[in-house]
Amino acid sequence: MANEENTDGSAWPLPKFRFEVDLGDGLRNVAFQEVSGLDVENQIIEYRNSNSPLFSTEEVPGIVKYGNVTMKRGVFTNDSTFWNWYDQIKMNTITRGTIFIKLLDEAGETTMQWRLDNAWPTKITSTDLKSDGNEVAVDTLEIAHEQLIVTNG
Repeated sequence: MANEENTDGSAWPLPKFRFEVDLGDGLRNVAFQEVSGLDVENQIIEYRNSNSPLFSTEEVPGIVKYGNVTMKRGVFTNDSTFWNWYDQIKMNTITRGTIFIKLLDEAGETTMQWRLDNAWPTKITSTDLKSDGNEVAVDTLEIAHEQLIVTNG
């Protein structure tokens, strides 16, 4: 049950439908339909101390592994920004950048932020085409990164 004395709204979970993505390099506040894959995990190392009286292993944290972030956005006329960014991989001159994903409140202020360091596009999936479809054309961009930092406010 929510605390009825709390009047600042912090007792309620944040809605996830209002967000913006800052890709840097002139790509500020890019509108995406969906962002997913903001996860991090530690690999597990099994270890047994040589003088342990127990005949079993301990599990200790190992190397941190970050999943790729997937972003979906509508296709616009004469907009090949993502394809141009992806084409840099072919020439082995990829520009790694910092991406900010911001969850916004009702007033448009940042309530939570995910920062992806050393990010670069690893995969682009273009929209599927159907003669009997009536959906919006959507491209999917997959981003690899080396660190995920979450901040509030």
